[in-house]
Amino acid sequence: MTRAIDHLVLCVRDLDAARAFYVRLGFTTTPRAVHPWGTANFLAQMQGNFLEMLTVADRARIPPARAGGFGFGRFNADFLAKREGFSMLVLQSRDARADQKAFAKAGLDTYPPFDFERQATLPDGSKAQVAFSLAFVTHPGMQEAAFFTCQQHAPQYFWKPEYQKHANGAVRVTEVVMRATDPAAFADFFARLQGPDAVTKGRGSLEVRAGAGKITVLDAAGAARRYPGMEFGGDAAGPVFIGYRVAVADPGVVENLLKKNGVSALAHNGAPVVAPNDAFGAAVEFAAA
Repeated sequence: MTRAIDHLVLCVRDLDAARAFYVRLGFTTTPRAVHPWGTANFLAQMQGNFLEMLTVADRARIPPARAGGFGFGRFNADFLAKREGFSMLVLQSRDARADQKAFAKAGLDTYPPFDFERQATLPDGSKAQVAFSLAFVTHPGMQEAAFFTCQQHAPQYFWKPEYQKHANGAVRVTEVVMRATDPAAFADFFARLQGPDAVTKGRGSLEVRAGAGKITVLDAAGAARRYPGMEFGGDAAGPVFIGYRVAVADPGVVENLLKKNGVSALAHNGAPVVAPNDAFGAAVEFAAA
């Protein structure tokens, strides 16, 4: 069984502006939370996975890079110094330490597991401590993309039905899209990350199973067909994350909601798509669940 999508890390420079925009997209958002290493976020929880909008709140607290370690805050601060957008894909985990060992055994570039806690604000306004363990993976050919697994130690305080009800009918993130000059060059990496049976090669593309979802890697021509007329930042060679798909109850409801809220969207293959220039660097696609 491949590791499923847990959440996406979406880097923004103005967290309040991002929240206002995601509310216009029809998402319910969690209150702002702060990490001890200088970043802050809010979330849009869905059924089993979520979006994390992340910013640098206190640059002085971002730890310096250190040999042999991976710094979540440093990676995303460096990403934001270049551009806004989708920086990291997070996969679900029951045991981050077992994941780290499996990644190392598979020959991936991995790092010591990272544990942390933070306060979460519950729907009734009360506070609770949530805790996580993370196992990171990088690739030397992916300077603007990274992966990690996330093990939750207090899920009863994290997942809340009140946060999972959205005006746009969002159910879950079902697909993550990357762009690369040569997708096939990264087939081995994804086979080591998710298992050899998870990877399917196409002409100018890769498809990687991620639980019930998938990671799609497209060449420049494929990305242009997927998102016609849209421009993306980041490393031209890639791979870089360029967009994601959210399953919704009814794309027509989303289309009407976006029009009402003054959000431009392209109707493509029956799904409203919000361009990265509007959506803080990553295309947002809404498709039937």
